[in-house]
Amino acid sequence: MSFPTIHNITFDCTGDPYDLGLFWSAVFGRPLADDDKPGDPEAVLKDPAGGPTLLFIQVPEGKSVKNRLHLDLRPHGRTRDEEVERLISLGARLVADHRRPDGGGWALMSDPEGNEFCVERGELG
Repeated sequence: MSFPTIHNITFDCTGDPYDLGLFWSAVFGRPLADDDKPGDPEAVLKDPAGGPTLLFIQVPEGKSVKNRLHLDLRPHGRTRDEEVERLISLGARLVADHRRPDGGGWALMSDPEGNEFCVERGELG
């Protein structure tokens, strides 16, 4: 039996998809597709390892409720706290802090369009 694979993970945005793509490009250290330009109705961030593409598309309606699906990020080469600070410097916002003194928990964040994601503890803490 054959099963589907995830091709795209799609992010809706009311602003310029290129701008949101630039944010996530900096998060993951991957370039946007060569043909993506400001003002395009969509932007694409490919995974060089062959994983799902991140697709940013413009929609007319803004976000009104909590995401039903979100990304959980695990930092590599830096602590969770260092990653949270890096993401804030890129334009993310800390929505809720669920980090615990024992090192567990997570930080709930949002991208510049309000799409929520979490930062978990990585191998460095």
